[in-house]
Amino acid sequence: MNIQELKSTVISEVEKHKDELIALSLKIHDNPELSFKEFNAAEWLCDYLQQHGFSVKRGICDLPTSFKASYGSGSPNIAFLAEYDALPEVGHACGHNVIATSSLGAAIAVKSILKEQEHGTITVIGTPGEETGGGKALMVKQDGFKGIDAAMLVHPGRRNAATVKALACIGIDVEFFGKSAHAAASPDEGINALEAMILAFNAINSLRQHIKDHSRIHGIITHGGQAANVVPDYSSASFLVRAEEDEYLDNLCSKVVHCLKGAAEASGARLEYTWSDVRYAPMQNNLVLAELFHKNCEALGRIMEPIGATGRFGSTDMGNVSKVVPSIHPSISIAPKETMSHSHEFAVAAASISGHQGLIDAAKAMAMTAVDLFTEIVLLKRAKEEFSTS
Repeated sequence: MNIQELKSTVISEVEKHKDELIALSLKIHDNPELSFKEFNAAEWLCDYLQQHGFSVKRGICDLPTSFKASYGSGSPNIAFLAEYDALPEVGHACGHNVIATSSLGAAIAVKSILKEQEHGTITVIGTPGEETGGGKALMVKQDGFKGIDAAMLVHPGRRNAATVKALACIGIDVEFFGKSAHAAASPDEGINALEAMILAFNAINSLRQHIKDHSRIHGIITHGGQAANVVPDYSSASFLVRAEEDEYLDNLCSKVVHCLKGAAEASGARLEYTWSDVRYAPMQNNLVLAELFHKNCEALGRIMEPIGATGRFGSTDMGNVSKVVPSIHPSISIAPKETMSHSHEFAVAAASISGHQGLIDAAKAMAMTAVDLFTEIVLLKRAKEEFSTS
């Protein structure tokens, strides 16, 4: 078969499994599980892949809810990545049920044409804890993507785009320790840990005018006292610091620490802080892969934004993968532009007819992109050359 016939085959294969993929997506959506606790979702995904002839290894890289499923042998080895963790309170408001099942759909579709190739492997890698734990970053540290020639996943969103902007990101937990006292009778004898935290927030807010565009520093107070008539002797907060480049993220982190130390000095409270062990890298979009995905999405009838029109985005541990393997992390529209991600409305969209169509189109476009890479090896060579020089 020629390349167009192979693409028609994988499209038909996704359609063949459409109903069961949607059913699995809804099952995951209706049973949201937080980062690294996705035991049901991981089991359902592994079982589905095994039923379709994939060899499955559960719990790779010391992460109980991760997995690797493979079919075929030799190179090239093309990987579709699955995310399946949810958010507290709003469930699958990031649409990870769509991400996971579209990757499964793509893998099963490509499996159907591997017999037409002399060699090649298709792999699904289950990557837990994207929302809060940086599962892919942890897996990168343990060579979880070794042997993969190209990696991709499609994120549901409000736009059709083959490239996305994802910021470098790291978290910091902050604590201030003061001295309790009666807030009315003897406040002069206390050291207000909450005031120290408020000073820290205000100091960080004062940086906004003096940091680069697209940088972000945001946080929440997680403990601020027990009663209004007691000077709080303890406060805690969590912050995230984001920047477009790793080097500038280091710069921002230093500024944040100066703000925290200044608040401690001004209030008299003792400061303790801990940076996260996991750091999200900025996304390195592989333009060779992105152009292939872009054309394949257009062939399916999607109106795509121009390559490089990255729009707004947060952070993702797919950025860490993109530092070790040629990667793409496209976006596919399942909701109107006014719908906010990480909202109840987006969670509804992830289980809607539009969400189902996004799932199916994402699976088809990824499968078609894999067909390009399997049949025209020069494309994969170009993707690797771009990766090695970027």
